[in-house]
Amino acid sequence: MMDNDSAAKRIHELRTVIEYHNRRYYQQDAPEISDAEYDRLMRELQDLEAMYPDDDLVSSPTQRVGADPLSKFSPFSHPQAMLSLANAFSSQEILDFDSRIRRLAKQDQIDYVAEPKLDGLAVNLIYEDGLFQRGATRGDGFTGEDVTQNLKTISSMPLRIKQKVSRSVPEFIEVRGEVYIEKKPFAKLNRRREEDGEDPFANPRNAAAGSLRQLDPKVTARRPLNIFLYGIGTVRGIRFSSHWEILKTLADWGFPVNPLISQAQDISACIDYFEQIHSIRPGLPYEIDGVVIKVNNLSVQESLGNVSRSPRWALACKFPPEQATTIIREIVVQVGRTGTLTPVAIMEPVSVGGVMVSRATLHNEDEIIKKDIRLGDTVVIQRAGDVIPEIIKIVESKRNGQEKFFRMPSHCPQCGSEIVRVEGEAAHRCVNLSCPAQIKEHIRHFASRGAMDIEGLGEKVSAHLFDARLIHDPADLYFLTKEQLLGLDRQARKSSEKLLEAIARSKTPPLDKFIFALGIRHVGEQTAKILARHFGSMENLIKANIDDLTTLNEIGPEIAQSIVEFFSENKNRKVMEKFHLAGVSPLAQDTVTDTTLKGKSFVFTGSLESMGRNEAKALVESRGGVVQSSVTGKTSYVVAGSEPGSKLDKARRQGISVISEKDFFKLIGR
Repeated sequence: MMDNDSAAKRIHELRTVIEYHNRRYYQQDAPEISDAEYDRLMRELQDLEAMYPDDDLVSSPTQRVGADPLSKFSPFSHPQAMLSLANAFSSQEILDFDSRIRRLAKQDQIDYVAEPKLDGLAVNLIYEDGLFQRGATRGDGFTGEDVTQNLKTISSMPLRIKQKVSRSVPEFIEVRGEVYIEKKPFAKLNRRREEDGEDPFANPRNAAAGSLRQLDPKVTARRPLNIFLYGIGTVRGIRFSSHWEILKTLADWGFPVNPLISQAQDISACIDYFEQIHSIRPGLPYEIDGVVIKVNNLSVQESLGNVSRSPRWALACKFPPEQATTIIREIVVQVGRTGTLTPVAIMEPVSVGGVMVSRATLHNEDEIIKKDIRLGDTVVIQRAGDVIPEIIKIVESKRNGQEKFFRMPSHCPQCGSEIVRVEGEAAHRCVNLSCPAQIKEHIRHFASRGAMDIEGLGEKVSAHLFDARLIHDPADLYFLTKEQLLGLDRQARKSSEKLLEAIARSKTPPLDKFIFALGIRHVGEQTAKILARHFGSMENLIKANIDDLTTLNEIGPEIAQSIVEFFSENKNRKVMEKFHLAGVSPLAQDTVTDTTLKGKSFVFTGSLESMGRNEAKALVESRGGVVQSSVTGKTSYVVAGSEPGSKLDKARRQGISVISEKDFFKLIGR
């Protein structure tokens, strides 16, 4: 074991390097190490912190995830109200705002600060003596929702204010900001949801809001949330003279502040800034819907005060909406990998935000009914950045009585099988596993980057191979020959050789990638990792029953049922046999050979004397047991160390067996 000084030094090194890699991954989109290496660093830090706790633990990167799921959010009263902003939609309205400010302030010229207006979710962060304590959504401006644990999962949000010689840390401060999701991570998130048979988010703002309001922080942690801070509320122990000084100090303290903020010496400079930001808007990595201008001098702000629910000294200058009007000519139905039917509107081509658009997703039949969309309708469509165009509303005044209602088909448009809709679900599905549309999508998914990563096997090539009857399922890929590929139209020798090489390279994938590639409904990348880590091999996973699966804290009954049904299906078993014959051999994880604790689940509370929490977890899992993060009806034992928390009380109330660290070692035979 390390001595205290060596441990403290190593803990500091690990925290520093993990925070660095968090910034590279989450803020710069330029990771330098693999996920496995990052996980190894995090595990080492968790183990050391468990053995050598210190006062800086509250700001450690290990504290960003791990709280128990909530039953609901608690109300949060903002010390200082988070007011909304008045809007301007033209240059004249911006000039009128300036005239009003100069008249009220009795000044000939006003100094402003101009900032991009992000399209996200406003939040309020409370720091006391430099440490993050609580955080909440804006709510109605006076009372929001306490989302402290979810905010901690945002890697770019500091848990401790950086101490600066030039500016002391205040004893209390409210920091206001906007939580958002960038365009590329949003598109990736939606692709993953569609692959898992879930409805995609309508836009990044909805995704950010939904992610921050998850009752389980672990779900939030898997969402690509980011944050920019743009102001403060109540502050004690420090004084500022200008808004620009506030923003620069926040940046010095380690808060992410938008690099596009700018000082503007007068309103003309604000209008120039508005036009400049509008021109670069399409190329920004995140969504913005305008520019905010604020009076820079804080004493002038104070003298101007507020009107109704908005400050007199700030204005939101909105961009013209990226919308257009067109006519629906047809509604077609697409069939996805999981059999989900998605209606898509085919429209008169129209330019939206500089891009020609002729198709828009309608999501599902309920959405069509809710918006009362009909064939022949004139509609307003919207496209924001890389987001799939969607229909915002119909133009009812344009109706002439010739419009036709749309209903989902009773049979699959691709294979003719009967369509079903499970009670409680919005989606209609084709349940025919031999449906050509599903198979094509399944093969495309199998070869995709997040799965088997077979270069050169995109949507067109996989569909071409299927239509030529060279493949009928993903396993057939491994039996393709050069002669077969060269016999296809427009298939060159070099590209055929490269494709076969890529297929051959994919024969030994990581186990979690292979599980994800199989396309089991509800099994995304994260769930696949959990399954691979626990079961260790495909053989173990295939043999697992619902009880085996639901002992995992992260696997619920619906996911477990989906996995069991997948491997029970005769057709899928035959495909798995073909993978074996082709020599596809996923790289197995460490398998569990000792089944002493099979079927048993443990919760640890308090500090263990002889080992860290992760080491104890590994001991349980190596013997076939499961470690849970919270006490549930499935918990077999609660292991109580020194200074146990509320989990101990909950276990006693529910009559769950509580054992000591010594009893735990006896139980595992150590």
